[in-house]
Amino acid sequence: MADSLFCIADSLVAKLASHAFTEASRIVGVYNDLEDINHTLSIVKALLLDAERRCRVDEAVREWLRQLQWIFNDAQDLMDEIDYAAKQKQVTKLHGSCSVITKVGRFLSSRSNPLFFRFKMAERIKQVKGMLDKVAADRDRFGLRMVLDDNRVVHTRETTHSHVNASDVIGRESDRERILELLMENGCKSVLSIVGFAGVGKTTLAKLVFNDVRIADFFTLKIWVCASDCYCYNHDYGESFNIKHVISKIIDSLNCSTSGGFANALGKVDMEVLKNQLKDKLGNKKFILILDDVSLIDRIQWAELRDLIWLGAAEGSKILVTTQSLKVASIMGSISPHHVLDCLSEQDSLSLFVKWAFKEEAERRYPDLMEIAKDITKKCHGNPLALVTLASSLFGNFDKDKWTHLRDSEIWKGKGRLSSSAVDISYDQLPSYLKQCFALFSLYPISYVFDSFHVAELWSALGLLPLENNNQILKHGLNQYLNELHSRSFLEDFVDYGTGFTFKLHGLVHDYAKSVARTYSQIITSPYPGSGHHRNIRNASFVGNDVTTISPTARTILFPIAGVGANTIDFLNALASRCKYLRFLDLSDSTYETLPQSIGNLKHLRYLSLENNKSFKKLPDSICRLYNLEVLILSGCTELEAFPKGLGNLISLRHLEITTKLHVLPEDEIARLSSLLNLRIESCKNLKCLFAKTRLPSLRVLVVSGCSTLSSLPLDTEHFPLLDTLVVDNCDKLELSEGHSDRNSNLRLKVLHFVSLPNLVSLPQWLQGSMKTLQYLLVSSCTNVVVLPEWLPTMDCIKTLYITNCPNLLSLPNDMHRFATIECFVIDGYPELFRNSQLHVGECSHQQTTIDETAEIEEVG
Repeated sequence: MADSLFCIADSLVAKLASHAFTEASRIVGVYNDLEDINHTLSIVKALLLDAERRCRVDEAVREWLRQLQWIFNDAQDLMDEIDYAAKQKQVTKLHGSCSVITKVGRFLSSRSNPLFFRFKMAERIKQVKGMLDKVAADRDRFGLRMVLDDNRVVHTRETTHSHVNASDVIGRESDRERILELLMENGCKSVLSIVGFAGVGKTTLAKLVFNDVRIADFFTLKIWVCASDCYCYNHDYGESFNIKHVISKIIDSLNCSTSGGFANALGKVDMEVLKNQLKDKLGNKKFILILDDVSLIDRIQWAELRDLIWLGAAEGSKILVTTQSLKVASIMGSISPHHVLDCLSEQDSLSLFVKWAFKEEAERRYPDLMEIAKDITKKCHGNPLALVTLASSLFGNFDKDKWTHLRDSEIWKGKGRLSSSAVDISYDQLPSYLKQCFALFSLYPISYVFDSFHVAELWSALGLLPLENNNQILKHGLNQYLNELHSRSFLEDFVDYGTGFTFKLHGLVHDYAKSVARTYSQIITSPYPGSGHHRNIRNASFVGNDVTTISPTARTILFPIAGVGANTIDFLNALASRCKYLRFLDLSDSTYETLPQSIGNLKHLRYLSLENNKSFKKLPDSICRLYNLEVLILSGCTELEAFPKGLGNLISLRHLEITTKLHVLPEDEIARLSSLLNLRIESCKNLKCLFAKTRLPSLRVLVVSGCSTLSSLPLDTEHFPLLDTLVVDNCDKLELSEGHSDRNSNLRLKVLHFVSLPNLVSLPQWLQGSMKTLQYLLVSSCTNVVVLPEWLPTMDCIKTLYITNCPNLLSLPNDMHRFATIECFVIDGYPELFRNSQLHVGECSHQQTTIDETAEIEEVG
């Protein structure tokens, strides 16, 4: 909890200091009132670093943290209301004046009177400041001290060693053989990485390799270094790799020192002495060095360490690294691809569990226990550390009730032995900002396929992303946290589809997310009582539509199961009237015809989705008062017949998705959406033309999909001056080349998808304007494409090129081999056509080519 509160405190301090919020507080007249809060917040933030250490063993500190959580919530809501009031004034100033009667009415109204609002906000600021002062003063009562960043505890695992009993290892034979093959096939000095999640067996595999007799025959020297205790923390650089410590441990290993001679005298030994000692000990011999559990290293540190190691190395020497981080493996320049260690199969999992739970062959006498063992191993999801930990706890115990109790116990739901042994190591090493984000995965069912857009918007709505990224498009800003989680092996089945990512969570990781978030985020599987243990839930996910009321503390409401949405009016009215601090509302697959007027009171709302609501007909005008709304999703609302008056007042809206039965969109209102970055127009069956006289100056991403009657779409910088991602999909009558002049060459696209466009014969000439910017091109299911233009290979930046299901494509450009930057080229169904193209992508080690007669590329947008 302290980790997440530290992150919240950090974001509050950052927001108070931001230029945008400073201006907002000046506009509503409370700037001076907020000055004292910043100082107190900084004190509390420093106390949280000590509370992080104490809360695990001290219930009083945990209670102090729970009080602080509510105070921080109040502070966040207070800042939101100040933001909202400033935006309300901005809308009034930009989008029209009021009559004298209206202005007088507003002044007399306690709700909109600026003087009354300023007085009310000043009182609330005073209350929050008083509560913060109180918890800060309580530090003496709890013995908390202010801790600076450079004294933070660095979480590490226990030091590892090289010994292993090979008979205890199950299911790693093929992995061992592959690693040995890679280590011994190449005659040059190189690095190989074993990458995988905590507890999956990376260290064990490295030990198997290290102790294999073939290694002893092939290498003159063998060196084992546990890297996890070679880190230090300082104020300027944070956690960093201590190169001097690593070199010292290598020398001690070569000296067969058990007392840590050089490692224990780091402050007394000069680096030059260490360098000479290392070079002398290695003696230009061929060696293998295991660097076990490298969690963090930057390129400069690695370059320095690598050069020192190679200084005394003979050709053929190898470094074998184990790490949870793909980023670390990439930095250390390991042989590509890295060896990614998967979880054990169900059969191997059961064999390992049985080995540690029973004496040799004793399992044959306990068939009932074996059935329970099968259930337990399935819940371990193939993680060897979890399997061994749980099996060992049952060793010598043949009481069926105890085995059943373990199978059905709370450790599968809470932070018990399973999660502590298998995932705590990785979770503790996460930065605090990532811990908050990670916990929200608990709102989705196991095996859920996540889309980066949806996840990033949830994080953004709850204020968990850096302020500076809020105005960047998804591909270039909002997904940076996902990349970091992926690099640490928290995510699997990670697929890049050009405009975003899809991924899954390992079952063990999903269980852990539920355990760390259980006090404030839950999946609701039964009618929500709005009281009892649910009353303080801030993030609620419903896996059924049997819902009644909801807690007023809710910040998030969503329905993650496809086809399952809310269907009761009482629930809709309750959340619109009671949940005044709601920030993320996903009503996908619901059955409502409209929303209540009270929806306009949700002034904190950032995200609203009515996706695939087949009954929805209109939005109330009150929705245009949601000045903080950033995402509005109406795709799949096939019966939508009216847009609200004043849609352009949504000045924070940056993502809009539309499906409607209208013949014409409210283009003038859309053009007033000054923050709009992403626009998706989907399944609008009656639209014939779009944006002929409308300019969208801030738009970066445009998706037009399933508009079967659309015939006109201007694609030029006059209409879309900043457009860099374009997806056109399943538009039968659209002619992309007709009527376009050279002015279209000003477009600077980076991502382009053409899918199911029967009028497309070749790529349009205006695409040449993106010669120096286009990186990702997909042409799929365009049945009348006959030829690709000869200028295509001259595109300077293309990294990914997909050509799929274009049966009439007769030839590729002659100079396809000229692609200098291509990393992935996929063409399905035409091996002869590919061979004739003379594209030899495989000549460069970083490039990949696929020719697949049956391949199916996901159509996205």
